Parts: sequence; C-alpha cells; structure tokens
Amino acid sequence: MDKVAIVILNWNGRKMLEQYLPSVLEHSSNEAVTYVADNASTDDSMAYLERNHPDVRVLPLDRNWGFAEGYNKALKQVEAEYFVLLNSDIEVTPHWLTPMVDFMDKHPDVAACQPKLLSMNNRGEFEYAGAAGGFIDRLGYPFCRGRVFDTVEKDNGQYDEPMQVMWATGACLVIRANDYFQAGGLDASFFAHNEEIDLCWRLNIMGKKVFCLPESRVYHVGGGTLPKGNPRKTFLNFRNNLTMLYKNLPEKDLHRVMRWRRFLDYLAAFETLVVNGNWADCKAIFQARKAFRKWKPMFKEERERIQAYRENGTSFSTVERMPYAIVWQYHFKRRRTFEQLQHI
Repeated sequence: MDKVAIVILNWNGRKMLEQYLPSVLEHSSNEAVTYVADNASTDDSMAYLERNHPDVRVLPLDRNWGFAEGYNKALKQVEAEYFVLLNSDIEVTPHWLTPMVDFMDKHPDVAACQPKLLSMNNRGEFEYAGAAGGFIDRLGYPFCRGRVFDTVEKDNGQYDEPMQVMWATGACLVIRANDYFQAGGLDASFFAHNEEIDLCWRLNIMGKKVFCLPESRVYHVGGGTLPKGNPRKTFLNFRNNLTMLYKNLPEKDLHRVMRWRRFLDYLAAFETLVVNGNWADCKAIFQARKAFRKWKPMFKEERERIQAYRENGTSFSTVERMPYAIVWQYHFKRRRTFEQLQHI
C-alpha cells in the first residue's frame, strides 16, 4: 500500500494536464504516487499521458460520473493511507505535500486538510474555491479565510497560522483513506459543487477534525469546467447546498434554517433578475429549489443516520456552523473579511 496517492480527476482536460501536471510530478514524485482518473474523455487526454507521462497511473472510468462519483469510483481502485484529491488546474510548489502529511501523521484525530489556495491569475490573492480554509454560517452559506461571498482578499500573511476549519477545499484535499470511506465518501447525487463541504460536515459530526495548513501553498485557476455565472453552476450550488443542510442540520435548527433559506433564495432570484438582468440564473435558482423538493425524500434515511451520531452522544469536533449570518454581516454591517467576522 502506498503512503500517499495523488488522484487527479480529468474530463477532456488535455490542456490542463499539459500545463499543470508537470509541476505535480516534479514536486511530488518522491512523496506520492500520481494517478489520473478519467471520466470517459473524448479529447486526446489519455493519448497525451501515454506519450508524455507513461509513469502516471491511469484509472479509466466508463462515463462522465462528475466530480463526486468520479472520485468515489476512482478511489475504490487506489490503496493508500492518504488520498490527495487534486484538481487538474492546480500548480503545486516545492515541498507542498510534506507539511500536510507530517501534520496528519502527528494528529490522528485530523481526518483532512488543505493548503493555502492562491489564485493562478492574481498570485498575490487567495483563490475563491477554498482560500485558507472554509466555514459555513448559521444559515449554511459557505465562506473562507480570505474570501467572503465575492470579496477575495490579498494574501498578506494574515492567515498563515494553521487553523481548524469546518471544511477543506475539494480543489486540493488531503484525506485519510479510512476516514473517507467511513464517512461515506462524496455524495454522488451532488455531481459537483458543495460535495466537499458536505463530506467535511459529516467528518465533523463524527468527531474528526479538518485543518488548513498555510505553510503548504498551491495555485489554482478555478472555474475550469463550469465558470462563474454559468446557470448550471448556479443550479448545482443552490440545489446541493439545500440538500447538504437537510442532511446535516441538527433537528432543533432544521425548520427555522430552511424557512430562512427559502426567503433568501427567492430574494436572491429577484435580485439576479431585477438588479442584474440575468434571467438564466434567476430561472436556475427556481429550478434548484424545485429539484430539491422533488428529491428531498431520497435523503431521509441518510439524515436519520447522521442524526443518530448526535443523539448517541458522538464526540463532536469543535467546528460546525458559525453563530452569525454572513448575509446580514456582509451586506448590512459591511464586514467583508474573515478577520472582521471574528470580532463579532
């Protein structure tokens, strides 16, 4: 069994592999085995790997299973102590893996961690998808150290301390194989978006910890498959976030939070249409709420299993939801950075 397996999920990403895979191999070959799991690409990705990187292990999948189920199917074929889920549009830096693997070796209660995620295009700024570790507020909205809604901070060393977080980015996620499978892996029904937050929430409920270790640093392009503003991305984010809340919220908070989210989601749809003139995104929000209502009964048994952890007195991690609502803090109190939120 390998110590560390880096698994890059690919779908028609030859250009990304050509540009960023060499940095992964250069800075990781002494510490990890690298795999490319291919979601039935129709471009020449596999031919490129065969010609240029024959030592990379390929895991061919029979169709495009999406991010979540693609990884579930690929990781079942990999034997390693640690998995590294790595996006194909990531440029790594020298010794990026060492701090994370060493930390997890020393802290068996830590199930997962991430590096500092910086922007490829603006290298002095955090990257939207994970920055320096993620949280959710009391209504389930995700945000990060370094990114709250659309406000992305410059990296001035303000988040350079290791910190326990609620979720780690799926763009570069180091996770113990045993914990990945014990928690049930990524939710295949999500396809993409919010699936790593959902997984990390389950890990927290199981009493495991998640960390950001900023000593490790990588650069991320972001939005390669579904760029920001794509209605499909809007649909997946809203539908999956509601599903995640239904699955994981404690019983005492479920109905109150879902009522608030119904109001705020329709408010977001109204703003998208009236203020931004974006009918496609407005329609996507309505479709997401309809899709959630339709498939909500599918998750009843899983919700009951998750709630059983709480009722049986499982020793929780110290990080689940933050006590404040960032919609209020961001738009009305003008608190738009994680540092400002910490002083509430």
